[in-house]
Amino acid sequence: MEKISWFYKTYKSYIRFMVNSLYYKDVQYIGLENVPKAGTPLMIVADHQNSLNDALGIMLSMDDRKVHFIARADIFHVHPIITKFLYSIGLLPAFRIAFEGEEALHGNDTTFEVSEQRLLDGKTVALYPEAGHQDHHWLGRFTYGYTRMAFEAAERGNFEKEIFILPSCNHYDEYQGLRNSMLIHYGTPISLAPYYELYKTKPRTAQRQVNALVREQIKSMMLNVEDEANYKSIDFLRMGKFGTDWANDHGFNPEFLPSKLESDKNLVATIEEKKEKAQPVLDKTSSLLGKMNSAKVTEKDILDPPSRFEIFEDALLLILLFPIAVCCLWPFLPCWLIPRHFIKKVGDRMLEGTFVIALNVLLIVPICAIISLVVLWACGWPIRGAAYALLTPFLCLFEWAYYKIWVRFRDKIRYRRAMRSGLAGEMEPEYADILSEMKDALSA
Repeated sequence: MEKISWFYKTYKSYIRFMVNSLYYKDVQYIGLENVPKAGTPLMIVADHQNSLNDALGIMLSMDDRKVHFIARADIFHVHPIITKFLYSIGLLPAFRIAFEGEEALHGNDTTFEVSEQRLLDGKTVALYPEAGHQDHHWLGRFTYGYTRMAFEAAERGNFEKEIFILPSCNHYDEYQGLRNSMLIHYGTPISLAPYYELYKTKPRTAQRQVNALVREQIKSMMLNVEDEANYKSIDFLRMGKFGTDWANDHGFNPEFLPSKLESDKNLVATIEEKKEKAQPVLDKTSSLLGKMNSAKVTEKDILDPPSRFEIFEDALLLILLFPIAVCCLWPFLPCWLIPRHFIKKVGDRMLEGTFVIALNVLLIVPICAIISLVVLWACGWPIRGAAYALLTPFLCLFEWAYYKIWVRFRDKIRYRRAMRSGLAGEMEPEYADILSEMKDALSA
């Protein structure tokens, strides 16, 4: 069994508080009873939906295991601070010919050797066989690197140790922003022992059979929207009123992410089954989305058009909270703007959580807290300084909530503008028809 240092446990507790209690409003772990006991050689294999957030979800779900991750090599070259953070939480780089080039592939030899030995030592290795994160809810093509590593580890130990592969699913209600929900779902562990003899004579066949089992489990647990042509329309329906009504009508709880995931899977499967009847409605949905994006209006406002009084209420709330919001600009601005600089530099919005969490947890929040303490202490306010330092992450959350109020106010203004131009009058009945027609199409 791997010995976990007190420093790692303390560090992990700090990250768990920042991620599970502050960054996310709700985190759910399903299937923890399927995780083999500590000391069992274990490889966790998961879909890749949200970059570093996926790894943090798995890491924080384990109390008696230190998880060693293998991740795409390019994220190790974003910034030295990010690199140190990734290594500190157990990540190792995986080099890919399509991204780093053929010459870089020799770097995988070290990663494989270290990871295989970790497995033989009864440790936990986690990786993502899609070789990169997806930007939507779908399952990409798997590479066979993980099956090769698992079987080579067994071979390195003369096939005397039983190595398990544990399929895992990551799911989120929203990819970007704060205070969303995250779900980590573990499937049934797959033992490689029954495939050892086959591997000795037909290694590729053994890998192929194991990969099929792993991929099928992950696919069954996740939301996998394979209809790329209609993805935006399907996503709009499942995330909005139609998806909520569908969940309620079919015995699911739309407010509980694991239940909502099952409802969404059921909805997507039904749309695919009734595709011929649903396609005209999906086309109408795509057309409506184009109009909504052009007018910059939301489904919420179409459902419940804002009145002038509601806009006044939001404006008054913004004014009343403005003094507190000004006080919270420090530390919110560095905590938000610095990660966004790196997001723009990389040009991949799916890395937003990586930078927001990694930079803030590792560097920005602690430094801002120290600066606040030192400055206020120097001004003769040690107690205020200590309080401000301890409240640093909560001040950021207040500023985020204030920003969301402003966004809501802005969206209502935009919808009133759409009402004056007549666009809202066109979209409202079209939206109502879509809800009615899709319900009829899927119930037929």
